[in-house]
Amino acid sequence: MTAVLPADVGRGRRRGVILAVLCVSLLLVSLDNMILNVALPVIVRAMHASSTQLQWFVDAYVVVFAGLLLVAGSIGDRLGRKWVFMVGLTVFGAGSAASAFSGTPDRLIAARGLMGVGGAAIMPSTLSILTSIFSDDDERARAIGIWSGTSGIGVALGPLAGGLLLSHFWWGSVFLVNVPIALAGLAATARYIPNSKNPDAKPADPAGAVLSIVGMGLLLWGIIEAPTRGWESPVTIGVLAGAVLVLGMFVGWERRCSHPMLELGFFRSPRFSVAMGAMASVIFALMGSLFLLTQYFQFSLGYSALQTGVRVAPVAAVLLVVAPLSSVVVRLVGTKPVVFSGMALVVAGLAILSRVGVSSTYADSLPALFLLGIGAGLAFAPSTDSVMGSLPPAQSGIGAATNSTAIQVGGALGVGVLGSMLNTRYQGRVAPLLAHRAIPAPVMHYITGSLGGALAVAQQLPGSLGSALTALARESFVSGMGLALGVGAAVVAVAAVIVVLTLPNRPVASSP
Repeated sequence: MTAVLPADVGRGRRRGVILAVLCVSLLLVSLDNMILNVALPVIVRAMHASSTQLQWFVDAYVVVFAGLLLVAGSIGDRLGRKWVFMVGLTVFGAGSAASAFSGTPDRLIAARGLMGVGGAAIMPSTLSILTSIFSDDDERARAIGIWSGTSGIGVALGPLAGGLLLSHFWWGSVFLVNVPIALAGLAATARYIPNSKNPDAKPADPAGAVLSIVGMGLLLWGIIEAPTRGWESPVTIGVLAGAVLVLGMFVGWERRCSHPMLELGFFRSPRFSVAMGAMASVIFALMGSLFLLTQYFQFSLGYSALQTGVRVAPVAAVLLVVAPLSSVVVRLVGTKPVVFSGMALVVAGLAILSRVGVSSTYADSLPALFLLGIGAGLAFAPSTDSVMGSLPPAQSGIGAATNSTAIQVGGALGVGVLGSMLNTRYQGRVAPLLAHRAIPAPVMHYITGSLGGALAVAQQLPGSLGSALTALARESFVSGMGLALGVGAAVVAVAAVIVVLTLPNRPVASSP
């Protein structure tokens, strides 16, 4: 069973154009949340948004995006990946324009949800179209290396792009910049990209689609909200328990259904499941560490948003170079040594970062940033190629969507878990030392809420009091960051051991 493609999709220049269109479109999606994080303070001041509305500026996109990934991939396999991709570009561009000109927080939240719909259609389509066109193993590995590099640099370049735009334009520019790129992508897709789909697609699975949307939406919402509400809060526990229940129902239904949306048999292949787990652990570490480092660079080292983006850029630059080159190394030594080596470098980078102190400088962090970029580049591309190479071509859409879902869950867990660990250590050190002082409750909440809040309060205090609070807050933050990054290193280390024990080094003759 193979996917339907035109007789000749061309070689050389045309394939290069197709790959460029797919990668630039992917960059739109991967940049989105990181670029928004830089703009949030400006948007909050302009709209007078509440803290809840601020959270939903981010959550509306992520929850909708993650909830629709599996459904979008399945529709692409059935109706045509090119058409789903074009719909995604259209919706993402429309949502971006609506976000840029939103006059109220509620309108911005709704527009961000619309962007999530578009992003869910774009991300798996780029990978499934790529896999259909680059069918030769070596060609696919090289193309996925470039695709992986693009996906990774979006995460690291977000702060830089956001800082550049905000230094010259109003906050809406971080959304409006997407519109001309989406329009250009639509035009190029219509001209250059062929359609592909599963010619033997089974009937639709509406029950599975609904269960996956609800389950993934609840899971991502619970993970994102947990650092704010607390992992032990009844709301967090209830939502996450609901997510487990609904996803369990999804698995049970897919096992019994004669035409499941997701073939659970894919997960029996280590090339699929172990590689996906490795990739999720690397994204867990990368997203979580960058979330902490952007705060560390701004609040502890005193850099502006733009300066922070420049200093995070080495991760993106190295990853962009290493990911495409990883396919060459894989051909020589196989998948397992390359993925393991990349994960080991990520562990080393996190270990170095976990030891930075309040007196450290950017130069102390720079070697670790290079290690993170090299390690992610080595691990990410071969893992993705292993996942996609283990699938029947006709089901590359749902496979790519499953892969994208793992990335989203891993990234959200990285930010949520590592961020929560930092906050717990930070509050645990700051609150007891200030408990004996007569500090108003709202001010105390502001101080313990974040390092940025503590520094803002410290600026209003006279002389030695302000200096003492600044020193206490920064020491507590760095201590929490060290704990969180150490845990991140341990997670990746455990995943690396599993890779060594279970990931096949070379493709086997048959796919699941």
